[in-house]
Amino acid sequence: MLKRDPESALKNGKHPDPITEINFWKDQSQDLISICKQLGSERIKKVLKFLEQNKSTYTGPFSKLQKEVQISRAEATENFLYLETLLDLFNQLTDAAQELNEMVDLFIPIMHTILLIWTYSQHYNTPARLVVLIREICNAIINRCRASIDGPTIFGFIGADEPKTADDKLTLALDVCTKFKDAYYEYKQKSKNQWKITSNALFVRLDSFSERCQDIMHLTSTIMQFSQLQRIDIGNTKGKTLTASVMQIYSEFTKAVETFTSVPYDIMDIEKREFDDDFYKFRQRIKELERRIASILTQGFDDSDTIIGKFKLLDSFKSLLNRPIIQDELEKKHITLLELYKQDLKTVGTLFMEGKALVDKADERSPIFKNLPPISGALSWTNGLLERIKEPMDKLSVLSQSIQDREEFKDVQKLYASLCKNLKDYNTSKVALWEKGVEETTEDQLNKFLLYREPTPKATEGFVRVNFDPVLVRILREVKYLLLMDIEVPERAQLLFKKVDVYRTQTGNLEIIANMYNEILSILLPVEKPLLAERIEKMNNSLQQGIDTLKWNSQNIDPFINKAMSVVTDQDSLVKKMKDNIKKIEAMMQTW
Repeated sequence: MLKRDPESALKNGKHPDPITEINFWKDQSQDLISICKQLGSERIKKVLKFLEQNKSTYTGPFSKLQKEVQISRAEATENFLYLETLLDLFNQLTDAAQELNEMVDLFIPIMHTILLIWTYSQHYNTPARLVVLIREICNAIINRCRASIDGPTIFGFIGADEPKTADDKLTLALDVCTKFKDAYYEYKQKSKNQWKITSNALFVRLDSFSERCQDIMHLTSTIMQFSQLQRIDIGNTKGKTLTASVMQIYSEFTKAVETFTSVPYDIMDIEKREFDDDFYKFRQRIKELERRIASILTQGFDDSDTIIGKFKLLDSFKSLLNRPIIQDELEKKHITLLELYKQDLKTVGTLFMEGKALVDKADERSPIFKNLPPISGALSWTNGLLERIKEPMDKLSVLSQSIQDREEFKDVQKLYASLCKNLKDYNTSKVALWEKGVEETTEDQLNKFLLYREPTPKATEGFVRVNFDPVLVRILREVKYLLLMDIEVPERAQLLFKKVDVYRTQTGNLEIIANMYNEILSILLPVEKPLLAERIEKMNNSLQQGIDTLKWNSQNIDPFINKAMSVVTDQDSLVKKMKDNIKKIEAMMQTW
């Protein structure tokens, strides 16, 4: 009884949880209390008195045994009383109904309580006791993790083409294990380093489980990476042959996965040592497939003529590029990529200098889209050049650390930075020059009258024209496209553009009015005008306000347009009716 030890279950290869520890001390306390009662009974007292009277050699050992029982009873009782404060937390820790991520919230309260027990208990404050308790907590964590994600569950996700789900669950299990260790080390520091215990003594089994999780995560991540092979279609002259080789590799990979997932044991059981051999065979098979993929990549890389084509090939195998064997093979091609990109940067630089000269001269050969205004067109062109050089640079920067360490890459970086600066400075200068012109011309143009008279031999009054300057039209077009390109425009231009629909409607209606007015004056014969002199005067009076009073920044423009539209439309209808009647009269007279 006195030699019973809570560590015995651990030594015998079992994996008890911390509730077993509490139950052990509970049973130990009850058993020793019962023995103490027996040793204190009248019957035992008479036996002990008889031995003393007869000076028996058993008297000493018997008294010593009584004292040992008393000490052990006090220890067991105290240990149980202290450990009982952890019972509720341990019940939650071992409750399979709770979500795995909720377990993490228990670690700090558990470690805090353990530290308090260590501090105030007279017996449960030795390394041996702490080692047993921490290892039992680790066992509980492992059991909960395995309940959440075991071998059959993992294979089920793999079979259902959901390796990402298995990987996420394994990541969570690994995170739980890590956070428990973090909580232990946090409270080890708070104990003022009284917990002088090697980590291996505490976490040997938890570390083994974490390593198993990492191994299986390697499996799931490999499956996710290789699954991309089934969607790869390589172009260029060797594309058909290389694509067929990729499909063959994927088929062999699928068989390798099927072989591994058919093992007859639970791969999450760390007691199953045969896992190491099976997983080693799987990894060796994958390395062989990686070498073949690297060979295909090399052939496809050499077969592609352009840097964009080479990057598209690498993008096709993106998920596999970080695998060591493939990465090592691709490093041999880094210098080729850098040389091609450097040449492309020089080409873009030449295009920019030549195109810039044509754009600044407004030459019809300039590389600006014909449907764009000058400034927006220039910016669109330079932004296109920026995009052309930016994408390869972004891909080179994340392709590999080894490529960034090359002197050639640093030279390319300097050339790229210089070219980007030239392009951006050009954009800034174009926008600044345009903004200056906007500030200077906008107010002047808006101060013009709505209409003006244009002399013409067809009418002594002259024709009426809409006085909306083409400069404003160009500004409004520029603002429209600049805003679409997310480029900030001056406040003056923004205020102008907010009224673009108003100006469009007003100029449209004024054009209709002017066209009707001008047509009336141009089709009336000299003998007809006196007949309509009063009506012509009425039209002139209705338009006069737009000629000498109202400006584009004035109020009450719409009421003026509505009134003028009504007056001119009435006269237009009358003149057309009169002309139709004249034609009918002439037709009738010809029949006489």
